[in-house]
Amino acid sequence: MVFKLIPMLLIILLVILSKAPNVKTYKGYVLIGLIFCAIGDYTLQWFIVGLISFLIGHLFYIRAFSTTKEQEVPLIAKILLIIYGLVMALVIAGALIQSGNMVLAIAVLCYIFVILTMGWTSFRTGSKFAMIGAFLFIISDSVLAVNKFVVPVDFSHQLIMTTYYGAQIFLALSIVNYSAIKGKGVQ
Repeated sequence: MVFKLIPMLLIILLVILSKAPNVKTYKGYVLIGLIFCAIGDYTLQWFIVGLISFLIGHLFYIRAFSTTKEQEVPLIAKILLIIYGLVMALVIAGALIQSGNMVLAIAVLCYIFVILTMGWTSFRTGSKFAMIGAFLFIISDSVLAVNKFVVPVDFSHQLIMTTYYGAQIFLALSIVNYSAIKGKGVQ
């Protein structure tokens, strides 16, 4: 578990050392999101504790993205996220409800709503890095959920960790990217 945290600690250090003028609030929220996700990464062995930590991390990412308003969320992104959320809710919550685990089904539904909201709000930044990071996080969590609750996924660990660390790196890099966007006055 300690080795699993090393990449996250390096990503957090990258954020701390990054120079991003005019986006201190955004940077602060992303940094707190990264810290909670690192805690979630470590505590995922106790699934609900890890889930709650990741949920809090996503809430901080949402808050960071919500401080921006560089662009509107494209209609196609809204439609795709809603459809994807409904399909994932039916598949994953459906499997949990069938197994009689209503409490976990409700927790997972809340988590799906929050992570898709994170994806939705990432578009507000105008930062491709934020959008890619959010998209990779959605993929990582989707593979994890399908593998854990529905059907075994080949190479799930590799898929989950690659997309997870990629998501965190892109979210960290979105700070400097958003700072550049804000510095140019892109609207």
